[in-house]
Amino acid sequence: MTGVVLAGGKASRMGGQDKGLLLLNGKPLWKHVADTLAPQVASVVISANRNLETYQETGLPVIRDSLANYPGPLAGMLSVMQQCHDSEWFLFCPCDTPYIPQTLFVDLQDKRRDAPVVWVHDGERDHPTIALMHRRVIPALEAYLTRGDRRVMVFMRETGGHSVDFSQFKATFANVNTPEDLARWQEST
Repeated sequence: MTGVVLAGGKASRMGGQDKGLLLLNGKPLWKHVADTLAPQVASVVISANRNLETYQETGLPVIRDSLANYPGPLAGMLSVMQQCHDSEWFLFCPCDTPYIPQTLFVDLQDKRRDAPVVWVHDGERDHPTIALMHRRVIPALEAYLTRGDRRVMVFMRETGGHSVDFSQFKATFANVNTPEDLARWQEST
């Protein structure tokens, strides 16, 4: 089982700043996520496309998208699964959700049934980038991205995936999208 911090986006609502490197209470956002994932998985990697040297200084493996031009989170997911040959399962989480539950893996696994991918639903909305995914979806994901498709939910449903209810943890899936969000979180924690 590999935990994956997704830090490869453009962060356009954040003025293009690399969200993973923004500090929340003196610690980069990516580190909040990695620290919560670490006890739940065998290893943690970072999926990133910018500031690679900075991420590499963390000592964690850093995996860059194999597809050019930031084609979205599915490209990062595919690249990680292609390069981490020792793992069957991957627990993905974006770098801008620093308060994910410490039982994320167990809760997703318990409700997975035989689906190759499951993701979080917080009672109001889906969070498809907070997902547990099996490597057997690699061929389907390669074909999907080759067609030019990018929509995460469509792919996950097409491969037989389903959401898992996390409404009891709704607040833990709030994400940092804007400088205002980050400022509010700095004040409240």
